[in-house]
Amino acid sequence: MSTEAATTNFRSSDFQPVAQPPDFRPEVTVSPHDGLRFWQFMIAGSIAGCVEHMAMFPVDTVKTHMQALGSCPIKSVGVRHALRSILKSEGVPGLYRGIGAMGLGAGPAHAVYFSVYEVSKKYFSGGNPNNSAAHAVSGVFATVASDAVFTPMDMVKQRLQLGNSATYRGVLDCVRRVLKEEGFGAFYASYRTTVVMNAPFTAVHFATYEAAKRGLIEISPESASDERVIVHATAGALAGASAAVVTTPLDVVKTQLQCQGVCGCDRFKSSSISDVIKTIVKKDGYKGLMRGWIPRMFFHAPAAAICWSTYEAAKTFFQELNASTESGSVT
Repeated sequence: MSTEAATTNFRSSDFQPVAQPPDFRPEVTVSPHDGLRFWQFMIAGSIAGCVEHMAMFPVDTVKTHMQALGSCPIKSVGVRHALRSILKSEGVPGLYRGIGAMGLGAGPAHAVYFSVYEVSKKYFSGGNPNNSAAHAVSGVFATVASDAVFTPMDMVKQRLQLGNSATYRGVLDCVRRVLKEEGFGAFYASYRTTVVMNAPFTAVHFATYEAAKRGLIEISPESASDERVIVHATAGALAGASAAVVTTPLDVVKTQLQCQGVCGCDRFKSSSISDVIKTIVKKDGYKGLMRGWIPRMFFHAPAAAICWSTYEAAKTFFQELNASTESGSVT
C-alpha cells in the first residue's frame, strides 16, 4: 500500500513510458568518419579533381612546355614567352591539347586520393584532429595509391600538350602508338619519380592545409561556419603553393621521363632519377631543375583552393543528405 502510494506521488505527467513495437531491437551504430561513407568520399574527391584540373589546364600546359628540354618549340623558361609561343603556333586550342586525357585520369585518381586520405587520417590520427604527422603520413598513402591510377593518363596528357595534331591525333591514337612503339612500361616510366615527388608534396600539402585551416578557424571561430568556403580556399592555396615550390625539381624530372622522344626531347637509357638530374644539370645548369616553378606555383595555389573548397562543399552536401535521410527514417 505504502509502495503504491509512493509510486503515485513520484509519478509525473511529463514522463510517460514510450510504447515500443513488438519487433523493436535496440541497435548500436558506429558513425563513419565525418559522417560520410567511403563511396561518398570517392564521389566528392572525383568532383573536386575534375573541377580543379579542368579549370587550371592552360597553366599546366605552359608549365609542361617550359620543363621539356630538347628541340621542342619552346626553349625559353619565361612564362610570357612560353605562352606567346603556344598561342602563335597553335592558337588558344593549343592550351587545351590533352584535356581529354586529363578528364579520364583526374576523376578516378582523385576519388582514390581523397578516400584513401580520409580513411588513413581516421586510422592514424587516433581521434586527434591536430595530429600533423598523421595528416602527412595519410597524404603519402593517398598519393601512392592515386598515382598508380593517374600516371598513365598524365603521360598521355603531357605528350599531347607538347605535340601538335601531326604528332598524335588524340588520346586513343597516343595510347595505341605508345603501346606499339614503346610498350606498356612507357605508361609507368615516371611512376617512381612521381611517387618520390608526390610523397613529400602531399605530406607538406595536407599537413599545411589542416594546420592552416585550423589556424584560420581559431582566428574567427564565431564566423567559421559562414566563411568556410573562404577558409578552405585560403588554406588550400597556402598548402598548394608551399608544396609546389618545394617539389619542383622532381616535377621537372617527371616531365622529362614522360615526354622523352616527343618533339625532339631527350631520350634516357633508364628511368633513373639521378641520371635524368645529371642530364638536366649538364644541359641547363642547376637552374634547369627549377624550370616552370612559377607556373607550377600559379597552378597549384589556385588549383588547391578550387579543389579543397569543392571537396569540402561536396562533403557538406553529403553530410546534409545523410542527416535528412536519417531524420526521415526516424520520423
